[in-house]
Amino acid sequence: MSDTAVRSRKPSVHKLPVTGVLRLNSPAEIWYKPALSVVVASAVPNLLLYSLGRLDLVMYTMAGSLCALYGHNLPYARRAHTVLRVILGMAAGLAAALVTASLTDSTAVLIAVGALLAAVQKTFCDATRIGPPGNVIFAFVTSAALFAPQELGQVPGHMALMLAAGAFSWLVTAGPALWRREGPERLATARALDAAAAYATAPDARSRHAAAAAVQGAWQSLLASGRPTPVRQELERLVVHAERALATPAADGHVPGTDPDELRRWAAKTRARGPVPSPPPAPGTLEQLFGIDAERAGQRMRRGRREARRRLLRALGPGSPVLPVAVRTLVGCALAGYVSSALGVGHPYWAIVTAASVYQPNLALSWSRGLQRTVGNLLGVLVFAAVIPLARTGPLALVLCVLFFSFAAEALITRNYWLGSVAVTPMALLILEFGGFQPAGRLITDRALDTLVGVAVGFLAAVAVTNRRASGRVERALAAAGDARDRAERAVADPAADPPALETARRRLTAALVELRDAGDVASGEWWQRALPEEELLAAEQAGHRTLAATAQRQGLITLPPANGAV
Repeated sequence: MSDTAVRSRKPSVHKLPVTGVLRLNSPAEIWYKPALSVVVASAVPNLLLYSLGRLDLVMYTMAGSLCALYGHNLPYARRAHTVLRVILGMAAGLAAALVTASLTDSTAVLIAVGALLAAVQKTFCDATRIGPPGNVIFAFVTSAALFAPQELGQVPGHMALMLAAGAFSWLVTAGPALWRREGPERLATARALDAAAAYATAPDARSRHAAAAAVQGAWQSLLASGRPTPVRQELERLVVHAERALATPAADGHVPGTDPDELRRWAAKTRARGPVPSPPPAPGTLEQLFGIDAERAGQRMRRGRREARRRLLRALGPGSPVLPVAVRTLVGCALAGYVSSALGVGHPYWAIVTAASVYQPNLALSWSRGLQRTVGNLLGVLVFAAVIPLARTGPLALVLCVLFFSFAAEALITRNYWLGSVAVTPMALLILEFGGFQPAGRLITDRALDTLVGVAVGFLAAVAVTNRRASGRVERALAAAGDARDRAERAVADPAADPPALETARRRLTAALVELRDAGDVASGEWWQRALPEEELLAAEQAGHRTLAATAQRQGLITLPPANGAV
């Protein structure tokens, strides 16, 4: 078959979504954890500064307190390292901003440095897949610090405040491990069971991808969780049962050999605080699960860490799909800042932060985020106008208002980004009050103008700076999926293949199929690129899942019906 036969012809410019962009979703399962964490991490240093009469220093402690927003889906062993890296990254960006602010008061230079920092932060957050809230918090802190009055001799003291608050944030995020150390793994396993039940109930391409991603996430969580415990071993057994549903081919809209209600019951018990369910071993599994202990030990070895560094370098190297988005961020943030400054807005860094928040994996998602940001910020300034008289009744009232909006932002943002922005906007404006009262009308006008400028200029920069490497990521994902499928087929055909080899081949193929679908989804919303090989993508996914089923059958996890009615 020729290449032209398998490559669908799609226009290089796609329709941008309008309907549904502002629709509210169900709240995230653990929305309260980042919300409570940031409140606790902020309340202690803020109230301490209030007692000392130095609320003018809140901006520096907030830089460390906001680090408590990261890592809440990760196992505690991985979370401790991730939040530490977030704190160090925040410290590096803040130090660069403070030193720059102390050396120059040129608005043009400050905007250029702010755009450069935003691009670097976007690059590293995307390359490391750090997860929400991503680069926006970094950009918010460093951009605001650039335009704050600063003397070079003050920088060490302000950095010390940030690091102290960051250390407290680390304790807040890692502390729950003392009484529920397997909590994140239990949640990831429950999600895999629910996704598998959804696929078993209504099997289609979307539910199959969701189940594959959830199962892959559960395995990654268990592999990153540290040494095996009896609870984690039971969780591994539950994930194997979820994989059975994923690996079993659907027939006539039904997945045979699986009970969705039982999977959901296991998921509910896994989420609860009681004992983890103890299902019977999946057919053909060993008492010691296939190679997961050896794989976990390999991740702890030096070569595992070297491989992680190599992956990061590849993600940042030539040909990386991350780099065009970084260039978009640099160009868009710089232009937004300069346009805002030319319009006479007194806080051009808000335009920088707005543009930085717009950039998502593809142009369609960036458009949606721009609409959400615009609606949320404009409503947020109205909320600020309503609450500012209360906040100005005294310093304690101001501190409590900031804490309230910090909680509300994290509580609402998972419903839809625009709803969270309604709380983020007054919080950001109120933080300025710690440095001294400013005319409320001017603050509202500046924030509204910066929002419109940041969204408009940021999106135009995204249109102008193309990301044709999205197609290249699809091609690499197709090649990787084909290679993983070939290895799995060789393992299935090899009579001497042992259970660990089969399990490793199956898990690698699952990961490759998840990456393939993600790459296709990202590329499908990007402009100015080669037509996507949609038929080839579909064929690769179907072939990969057939091989998954064959691998699971060889392991004894499932029993496939005989072909062509043969007995």
